[in-house]
Amino acid sequence: MSGFDKGKDEASQSKEDTAHSMSKSKSESKLFNGSEKDISLSSSKLTKKESLKVQKKNYREEKKRATKELLSTITDPSVIVMADWLKIRGTLKSWTKLWCVLKPGVLLVYKTPKNGQWVGTVLLNACELIERPSKKDGFCFKLFHPLEQSIWAIKGPKGEAVGSITQPLPSSYLIIRAASESDGRCWMDALELALKCSSLLKRTMIREGKEHDLNSSSDSAHVSLYGLLRANNLNSGDNLPLNDSEIERHHFKDQDMYSDKSDKENDHEHDESDNDGLGKSEESDSDTSERQDDSYVDPEPIDIKETTYLEQSHEELGEAGEAAQTEVVSEENKSLIWTLLKQVRPGMDLSKVVLPTFILEPRSFLDKLSDYYYHADFLSEAALEENAYNRMKKVVKWYLSGFYKKPKGLKKPYNPILGETFRCMWIHPRTNSKTFYIAEQVSHHPPISAFYVSNRKDGFCLSGSILAKSKFYGNSLSAILDGEGRLTFLNRGEDYVMTMPYAHCKGILYGTMTLELGGTVNITCEKTGYSATIEFKLKPFLGNNDSVNQISGKIKLGKEVLAILEGHWDSEVTIRDKKTDVSETFWNPTSDIKQRRLPRYTVKFEEQDDFESEKLWQQVTKAINNKDQTEATQEKYVLEEAQRKSAKERKLKGEEWTCKLFDQDSVTGEWHYRYADTRPWDPLNDMIQFEKDGTIQTKVRHRTPMVTVPKIKRKPTGQKKGECGFSSPEPDNQDSSGSEAQLTKHNTRIRKKGADLGELQSAIESIKETQEDIKRDIMALRNRVTSNSPPVDNQFLQLKHYIFILLLVLLQLIINFLFK
Repeated sequence: MSGFDKGKDEASQSKEDTAHSMSKSKSESKLFNGSEKDISLSSSKLTKKESLKVQKKNYREEKKRATKELLSTITDPSVIVMADWLKIRGTLKSWTKLWCVLKPGVLLVYKTPKNGQWVGTVLLNACELIERPSKKDGFCFKLFHPLEQSIWAIKGPKGEAVGSITQPLPSSYLIIRAASESDGRCWMDALELALKCSSLLKRTMIREGKEHDLNSSSDSAHVSLYGLLRANNLNSGDNLPLNDSEIERHHFKDQDMYSDKSDKENDHEHDESDNDGLGKSEESDSDTSERQDDSYVDPEPIDIKETTYLEQSHEELGEAGEAAQTEVVSEENKSLIWTLLKQVRPGMDLSKVVLPTFILEPRSFLDKLSDYYYHADFLSEAALEENAYNRMKKVVKWYLSGFYKKPKGLKKPYNPILGETFRCMWIHPRTNSKTFYIAEQVSHHPPISAFYVSNRKDGFCLSGSILAKSKFYGNSLSAILDGEGRLTFLNRGEDYVMTMPYAHCKGILYGTMTLELGGTVNITCEKTGYSATIEFKLKPFLGNNDSVNQISGKIKLGKEVLAILEGHWDSEVTIRDKKTDVSETFWNPTSDIKQRRLPRYTVKFEEQDDFESEKLWQQVTKAINNKDQTEATQEKYVLEEAQRKSAKERKLKGEEWTCKLFDQDSVTGEWHYRYADTRPWDPLNDMIQFEKDGTIQTKVRHRTPMVTVPKIKRKPTGQKKGECGFSSPEPDNQDSSGSEAQLTKHNTRIRKKGADLGELQSAIESIKETQEDIKRDIMALRNRVTSNSPPVDNQFLQLKHYIFILLLVLLQLIINFLFK
């Protein structure tokens, strides 16, 4: 009870202090208004002088507060609305690509994303925004001052007086071009939001910082996490080194602060009172009654719940050459092969034939497809390469790096079960990033495997689907991988489409069973015009050891050949420049290269789903590793029989299989990862990319109010939406605009675009119908002309001429023979 009484005394004392301060402020207010009539003349003069001091004090406090709000948004890297590369037209009507960072109230322009080379700062509160028509590609808009005054700030975020050297920019306007219409619309929406709601955004950001300071003693656990997050943001390499004293020295000392000499002499006394007043004003600003709903900052960071990955302990790497690709079949297994061959005939598809387990590699085909990403760091380098030709060479080098990993002997991976999934990842030590691999068996008949690879931080992703076919030719068979992969560099919008070689096995009935790769693959980039063609050559019948695993290829720009590739896909490959005729080693998987390959991490066995490859095939794999072919065959039969039973049940119920992670495009038939996020990495906002339950997500520093990239509308699923603070490819239904009027305007624009698209679609359908009518008329006319023409007579005349010429030739030969 004594503690309770003590608390009451303290509370009453605080109330008395509050009442005293309120009465004091009221008296000061009365002095300020000059409304007391019972004051003497001498005290009236003193009151007038004091009220002038109060006015100046309030003026300085308000100016400091406004300046601090603006500077905090500029100096804090976590306060950002949008950032991307944009083209800006200079006064000489030439375009320059610059890095633009949109913050509340200002648009910062840099030469590079590292914020090290400041070009200029646009003050948005004096600007108007309008869309600008243009003949060039992309989307153009204009920021301008309606009275043709300067839109630029005189100082940079670090106090710079002169910006980096670039082409001269206009003073009263900026003409800006985005890469696409969707990007341009996003930028216009973001700029309109920053123009209209900059004050709200700045005050909200400041409030969050104050609450962090005020609550530091009450919630230590929360503050430690939030403080670490803010410290990480503020102490990063891109941070602007400004503290409070520097801000006051560079920005607050203004000449209009002093009205006379005496005020300037008493500046020190004023500064002390300013500090007290500033503290009081901050306390009053953080009053909960002024709190507003904020969807821009996540003040309570959410712990990342991600999948646990463990480094792969064992990995099998076959030797280079033909020795690692041959298999000596025992007499027992030969009888199994003969039994198998009785079921097939030449040219038959083997996808429905049950293969013996002795030729199986103890892992799934979904796992096998991940062999191409042990050198994914080559793609990280390619994403940073500025030269398009060198970029293509790095892509080809990465492509070739996926073939030298092969099992010993002739082995085939498991055919995946419908709905089977596989997950793994690689850690890049140089960039501190992760490459995630997600695969799913999306169809059983025909067998189609879909996969998705993502590393947003390093700027690339890859997706595709493979239809596995097999053909029997008597003494040989071929496993054909029909499909393509699409590699995308996120920062450049470039797609590299590539195909796969086929696997050829010979010596089934007689000779040594040998596995080879054959066929011609293509890697093309439509945007740059560069392409590569690689031919995987089968060993000739009388070929020597050097002719095993041979490849040859070309790198071209359009139809012009730039370089020639020669070598072996499991060892050294050389490149010869077509112009200089200089050859050098292009790729060679030496022991040093193999040691530097990225380590692969797989999902912890206890966290795997029942349909994940390792857990699904665990009994078969165990039996194969123990060389128990009977047990392996039995366990494999159990899985296959369960799959057949499940398919029959779905057929009886009239149900269709629904994939877990991939959706099929109804128009193109392509398979797309349901949670694909192809936005370029934003170092100021994106923190870490992670994966949970097959969903690849990104942890972000704060929620931005803009929808960055328009996404394909997908069917609603039972999956939960991402929490606040995570970047998810699912559409965000939460209103984060901060302005109902802005949202209404945006919705109106969307409805208008939808109506325009509807009219355009109807016009296209009308044109298609007209084209069909024209085709039918042309076909009718062609048939009529054909029926009226006498082709038989023409053929008869031609045949008669030929017979006459032949008789003349024979007559000439007889005459020559008689007179010889």
